[in-house]
Amino acid sequence: MSWLNIGSYVVRTVCLIHITHTHFYEFTETRGESMLPTLNRVNDYVHVLKWYKDGRDLKMGDCIVAMKPTDPQSRVCKRITGMEGDLILVDPSQEDDEEAYETFIRVPKGHVWVTGDNLSHSLDSRTYNSIPKGLIKGKIVAANDFSKPLSTFWGFREITNSYFDEK
Repeated sequence: MSWLNIGSYVVRTVCLIHITHTHFYEFTETRGESMLPTLNRVNDYVHVLKWYKDGRDLKMGDCIVAMKPTDPQSRVCKRITGMEGDLILVDPSQEDDEEAYETFIRVPKGHVWVTGDNLSHSLDSRTYNSIPKGLIKGKIVAANDFSKPLSTFWGFREITNSYFDEK
């Protein structure tokens, strides 16, 4: 086999991986406390299906990966807690702040409201408002915790919609 043939296979493989990663499936690391206990603070890798890109077929309660509105170079993992048209109490986690219980927003058309599962350690829609569906890169369907032993398939677990019973 010539170097030209090997080079051709390498280029085609890289292209296939790029197309798969961009349009179908992504396996990526997550970091941070905002999605505890659903996702670990470190050593968690999520399986993201790109079918749901741009908010396609998503429901309230789904976990997503999206570009961070305040920093397009960063991505966030959050749960959808409001769909377009929903009336949202902006920040009920601020119990000692009377104004927190009086501030409502209607999620605009083409947007979703997202929050972390760990509200006290999450920068989310309460900080940067609702996000356009166009920033959504996919839906998180599973995760692996690589700090777990191989015998447990590295801590593989399905990430389900905790708002609705899918049965």
